[in-house]
Amino acid sequence: MSDSRIPTVRLGDHGPEVGVQGLGCMGMSFAYGPSDAGESRATLERALELGVTLFDTADAYGAGENERFLSPFFTAHRDEVVIATKFALTIPPDEPAKRIIRNDPPYIRQAVEASLKRLGVDEIDLYYMHRRDVRVPIEESVGTMAELVREGKVKHLGLSEVTADELRAAQEVHPIAAVQSEWSLFSRDIEAHVVPAARELGVALVPYSPLGRGFLTGGFTDATKELTSDDFRRTMPRFQGENATANAALLEPVRAVAEAHGASPAQVALAWVQQRSAVHGLPVVQIPGTRKPHRVEENVAATRIVLTDEELALLEPIAAKVAGTRYPDMSFASRGRE
Repeated sequence: MSDSRIPTVRLGDHGPEVGVQGLGCMGMSFAYGPSDAGESRATLERALELGVTLFDTADAYGAGENERFLSPFFTAHRDEVVIATKFALTIPPDEPAKRIIRNDPPYIRQAVEASLKRLGVDEIDLYYMHRRDVRVPIEESVGTMAELVREGKVKHLGLSEVTADELRAAQEVHPIAAVQSEWSLFSRDIEAHVVPAARELGVALVPYSPLGRGFLTGGFTDATKELTSDDFRRTMPRFQGENATANAALLEPVRAVAEAHGASPAQVALAWVQQRSAVHGLPVVQIPGTRKPHRVEENVAATRIVLTDEELALLEPIAAKVAGTRYPDMSFASRGRE
């Protein structure tokens, strides 16, 4: 494939300029079973060569291990990369389906200092509230995050899995650069309220899991039968039993479109997400995750695929037919609070 770098886009009215596709780094040390550190490091370097500049992590990924793993790469390329990390979420290692959420100001200050230390940097480029603790007014949480900007510890603010009303309330306190939520051919709930609000407010969308956590690639069919015991996709309803069987059948039009383009199903899924930018009129920078250099090359190549109106129409019905929810407990996602 050509080594031409991908184009760039600004994350909303107030955010940094980044490559039009980012890289989700979670799986390099958390959630998706065993990984090879050397191969993951090579993936990071290859992504940067291809113009990927937004690298996404969180303090919850391996209880800080993901941030520590990424630190040498970030410090070696500090002027070339945009570092995005998050606070608010703790996932007990022995209970991978459990979520502990904190948004209170003392915790936010504790979290940012810990992330800065693990990352080995003086300032975080994009700092997200990972999940929403409804017991704490969002104005209070974002107010503390805004203080971190004024103190030079954070450059830009982001929110993850918030509702449209929560986004509007946050924007009243401080400009929000990006909202990160799941968005894919299988997960389109944010289109009802969150996407229109983001467009209205000049906020970018950063879709995570644009490949449906790998399901849209055809890489697995039933998580409980095919994935390792430490893979948290085994806890997700749509990847289990009858749900998984029904959802696997939905991939046929994705494969048909892929064949027409001489592309992979993964590339079609990514091209579809990228075209949401034109469809909805706002910046969209998705962050597919991978741990292999050849996969990041495949993913980046999807930025050059343009789906026709007929192909988009063929893919349109898929999401409405998906069986099973995104998470066992949807209260931690925007849809669960709308």
